[in-house]
Amino acid sequence: MPYFIREEGQVRVSREATTGSAGAERQVRGFIARFGPAHQLLIRSVRKALCKRFPSANELVYDYSLFFVIGYSPTERGIDSVYSIAAGADGVRLYFSHRVRLPDPKKILLGSGKQTRFIWIESPGTLKRPEVQALVQATIDRAKVPFPRSGRGKLIVKSTSAKRRAEPKSKR
Repeated sequence: MPYFIREEGQVRVSREATTGSAGAERQVRGFIARFGPAHQLLIRSVRKALCKRFPSANELVYDYSLFFVIGYSPTERGIDSVYSIAAGADGVRLYFSHRVRLPDPKKILLGSGKQTRFIWIESPGTLKRPEVQALVQATIDRAKVPFPRSGRGKLIVKSTSAKRRAEPKSKR
């Protein structure tokens, strides 16, 4: 399974994707370590909660120069991701796919994307709010490809940024 590395405006394909291994977990820990301690704790707790809720989901990791994304997908394809965590210096967001069809009676979805919308994750408790749980379930219900009913998902680092810019510490 190839993954992509960005280098000075170029994209280079590598045939050695880091999949489901200690190496992939080490890379993800390194991405998280770029943030301040409180931000790290939040990212780890959100990731743990989502993996526990959907153990068969594949975690597809994309590292960019100032933020990183973990998409949760029933397949190894990013396009099939149902929801994603995006972590940057400004905070942690939970993105939902299929936003056009998602019921949002509390009007908590933010952003103007055509495919996704997001909410800010202020604390691990945000995921326990009934309106957030309803959005997560509605997203799962509307997924084109369902999550496997059993099994364990893989951790797959899909892309890494070869060049890093100085990153400000978390504001949130």
